[in-house]
Amino acid sequence: MVAALSGPGGASAETVLRIGMTAADIPRTLGQPDQGFEGNRFTGVTMYDGLTMWDLSSADKPSVVIPGLATEWKVEDSDKTKWIFKLRPGVKFHDGSDFNADAVVWNVDKVLKQGAPQFDASQVGVTASRMPTLASARKIDDLTVELTTTEPDSFLPINLTNLFMASPAKWQKFYDAASGTDAKAKSQAAWEAFARDASGTGPWKMASFTPRERLELVKNDNYWDKARIPHVDRMVLLPMPEANARTAALLSGQVEWVEAPAPDALPEIKQRGFALYTNEEPHVWPWQFSRVEGSPWNDIRVRKAANLCVDREGLKDGLLAGLMVPATGTFEPGHPWRGNPTFEIKYDKEAAQKLMREAGYGPNKHLAVKVQTSASGSGQMLPLPMNEYLQQALAECYFDVQLDVIEWNTLFTNWRRGAKDPSANGANATNVTYAAMDPFFALVRFLQSSMAPPKSNNWGYINNPKFDALVTKARQTFDPAERDKALAELHAASVDDAAFLYVAHDVAPRAMSPKVKNFVQPKSWFVDFSPIAMQ
Repeated sequence: MVAALSGPGGASAETVLRIGMTAADIPRTLGQPDQGFEGNRFTGVTMYDGLTMWDLSSADKPSVVIPGLATEWKVEDSDKTKWIFKLRPGVKFHDGSDFNADAVVWNVDKVLKQGAPQFDASQVGVTASRMPTLASARKIDDLTVELTTTEPDSFLPINLTNLFMASPAKWQKFYDAASGTDAKAKSQAAWEAFARDASGTGPWKMASFTPRERLELVKNDNYWDKARIPHVDRMVLLPMPEANARTAALLSGQVEWVEAPAPDALPEIKQRGFALYTNEEPHVWPWQFSRVEGSPWNDIRVRKAANLCVDREGLKDGLLAGLMVPATGTFEPGHPWRGNPTFEIKYDKEAAQKLMREAGYGPNKHLAVKVQTSASGSGQMLPLPMNEYLQQALAECYFDVQLDVIEWNTLFTNWRRGAKDPSANGANATNVTYAAMDPFFALVRFLQSSMAPPKSNNWGYINNPKFDALVTKARQTFDPAERDKALAELHAASVDDAAFLYVAHDVAPRAMSPKVKNFVQPKSWFVDFSPIAMQ
């Protein structure tokens, strides 16, 4: 284990921030977190960096991609499948080894090159599916790498925010120390040891780790960006999947910060002097429909009816105590990727019932549908009460909704297996929230036919030639303004097709002790913990 550090005045002067997460377990710590973007938030961007990263400094402007461990990048003029990345000099991993081009190649190979000793199949699903065109990495010199994609892909620099750089030297030590002659078994043992004593380049270092209970991080005094050396000595992450338990932990002083407090406790939280932070996130809370043969959602009248049968304002003002933004698509008016959809998503029960009658349903003939959801999880908001609300609402439009409630990490894993897999358990819809910060995450991985499982997250096997053509157009457009136009066209087409049941955008509610200072709630799933101070 890495030794725990104390503040400059000894242990008594140490400042500690304790956080109650919505996750039921500590997200994986080995460099590619699980548990969705809550994993990236707590064990990704804390201990690790990518070649590119998100600017999380503003509460007012959308987060954009900025240089991370790469200082600049450029696609080759003569071959749009080749990118040159210049690396930041003088960066060290937490174990003291150098970050360089060899480390980049090693980290690309850990998820893409099956013959590499460090290849780890368990990290592939949460990584390769987020950067599906990256094919290989090649060292040009110590501070220059060439990345190759399978097709021209203007999204690559955005996708690379998901590839975190772990220390090859630290892993190699664990590999060399592992017993046995089976290289695969030794590699697995090395990754398990690495997860318990991790080494990245990030602003936080692992201090101690108890699976399912707590992860303690301490500030990295030697972080390469001096402006982002943390102001708190120690950060303790605690899994608390139940909203009422998180809220009680905050009110009792067990923690100073909770993600997603219980909405009905907001008056007490505010009355007792705790701070509540919210901001509209690039995030959608949807049902994703199965489009396999025989699915009831193959009828566009049924998909449109479901979208018209939900009173989103009622959900917002009632159950969620104002903590959501009603969704009329993946992007709302004013966003550059919104476009001009002709299907208006709103509450119109009569129109919904009419569409259902046209599709052959009515008061005496309901349509049975089944949705797989979780009891908690990253960005899932309040999945059970929200789905029960939808169950009641859709019943008025001749739907009989059955809920299949499973554990969050299992739901997330099933998402990549698809509607045809036995893990779907007969469900013809899945309720996994998604990030909408970049084109691939927001649109492409769901709408492009080639992104069907196991490639990425087209869970329902959507196969629409119009979507495919627009994806290719956007991906191969390297001029930002023209690319935005193509993406707006794709988004409008997806809304007009009622590709999802669009319900809500999260506002990422967080409640904190008044002792927590200098927190910025960005328009992002992620948070920069570095500027935060404790009074």
